[in-house]
Amino acid sequence: MSQAKKKFTSEPVSLKAFLWCLMAAAMVACGAEYTPKPKGYNRIDLPEPAYQQLQEEHPYTFEYSKYAKIRPDSSSIAQPHWITIIYPKFGANVQLTYKALHNNPKVLDNLVEDARKLTSKHQVKAYSIEETEMKTPQGDHAYVFELAGEVPSQFQFYVTDTTTHFLRGALYFRTATQNDSLAPVIEFMKKDIVHLLNTLEFK
Repeated sequence: MSQAKKKFTSEPVSLKAFLWCLMAAAMVACGAEYTPKPKGYNRIDLPEPAYQQLQEEHPYTFEYSKYAKIRPDSSSIAQPHWITIIYPKFGANVQLTYKALHNNPKVLDNLVEDARKLTSKHQVKAYSIEETEMKTPQGDHAYVFELAGEVPSQFQFYVTDTTTHFLRGALYFRTATQNDSLAPVIEFMKKDIVHLLNTLEFK
């Protein structure tokens, strides 16, 4: 009889100890410091730069990436010699618009003003816009605009011989991915655009 009673009273003691262990473990877990993991991005493998000559008939020619395709501008306002350089792998486009100047300084001034207005539209989201003036190997004047921040266009430019030709370009990504994760691709594209400018020849 005493053995049965001892067995009966020992079970609640074991259950009570088990519950205390659970409470203690919960308290230790709650008191532990939480360290957030750093934000990770998908790895982007970039190819070695390689270029080819533009074959289409336009008042200009240049070398562009072998990983890109040339397509006519399909927008409703497209004009002759407006083209798009498409990078299928990166979901990126470089849109090029061309205008003939006809040796008219007023036309040039208007086009320069329009190009700068289109760039300044991104000031709402851009925390900096850096302008660089350069001269191409052919002696043409080029102005490059690098935009930082969550902007749809991170790199824009225009180049002109000031009398006959005016070419404007803008880089766009067809993706909602944040620019921080696109940084390597943006740098890759910038180098391609600089190569385009250095090989650009007006006809």
